[in-house]
Amino acid sequence: MTATKVSIRDRVIGWAKALLPPRARAWVVAQQREHRLQWPRQGSVNFGDFRRVTPISAIFGMDRGLVIDRYYIESFLKQNAADIRGRALELGDAFYINKFGTAVEQADVLNVVESADATIIADLTDADHVPSNSFDCIIFTQSLQMIYDLKVALHTLHRILKPGGVLLLTSHGISKIGRRLGRDAWGEYWHITTQSAEALFAETFPGAQVDVSSYGNVLTAMCFLHGLAAEELTSEELDHCDPDFEVLVTVRARKAI
Repeated sequence: MTATKVSIRDRVIGWAKALLPPRARAWVVAQQREHRLQWPRQGSVNFGDFRRVTPISAIFGMDRGLVIDRYYIESFLKQNAADIRGRALELGDAFYINKFGTAVEQADVLNVVESADATIIADLTDADHVPSNSFDCIIFTQSLQMIYDLKVALHTLHRILKPGGVLLLTSHGISKIGRRLGRDAWGEYWHITTQSAEALFAETFPGAQVDVSSYGNVLTAMCFLHGLAAEELTSEELDHCDPDFEVLVTVRARKAI
C-alpha cells in the first residue's frame, strides 16, 4: 500500500467519523467484514521480516543505530533548548545538558547511588535534603516509569525547581519493558499516556504552565517494538504524529512564579 493510498483512506475514515452516526459506521464495518472489503484484504498482508515472536533487536535497536525513542527525545529537547539554562539538573549524567544547553551556568547530576558524575545523591521519593527552589531547568528523560511512587517524585521535582523554572520530562508510551526486578537493579512500573500525564501534572504541579505532547505513529511504534533504528526510517515516517500511537510522551512544565 502506498503512502498516497494510506492518506486517501485515512481521509475517508476521518470524514466517516465526522459525518456518519455510530450506527451507520458500525453497519459499514459489518459490510467490510462480511464481504471482505478491507484493503489490504484479510489474510493478504505480507508480514515479511516482522512475522516472528521475538524482536529483531532485543536491546531497543542500540546495536543498529539511533534508538527511535532517543530520536524523539532529542527532537523534544532541541525544540526546548532555550529552557536548558542557568543551574540545570539531569538524571544519571549531563549528556543532554551538554548537548542542548544554551546558557548553562552550573550543571548538576542526580543519581540514587554514588557515581562518578553525580553531584547529588537522592531518591526522589525521599529527598528532603535537596534544597527547594534550586534549579532553573530539570531534564528528566525515560525515568518516571521506573519510580513506583511517581506522584511523590513529581512533587519533589516541583519543589526543587525555582519559580519560573522548567521541567523537561519524557516517558515511555508504547514500548517493550525495559527493566524487571530480579533481573535488573530496579523495575519498570508504568507506561503513561498524554491523558494520564495531564492528570498527574494537574495534581503535582499546581498553577504551572504544562504542555503535554506525544511523538510516534503506528509504523514507528511497530519498528520501535522490534528494535529497528531511526536510520532505517525516513524523516517523514519518523515525524508523522498520530495521537493514537504515543511512542513517547513529553511534558514541558514551567513552575508558577
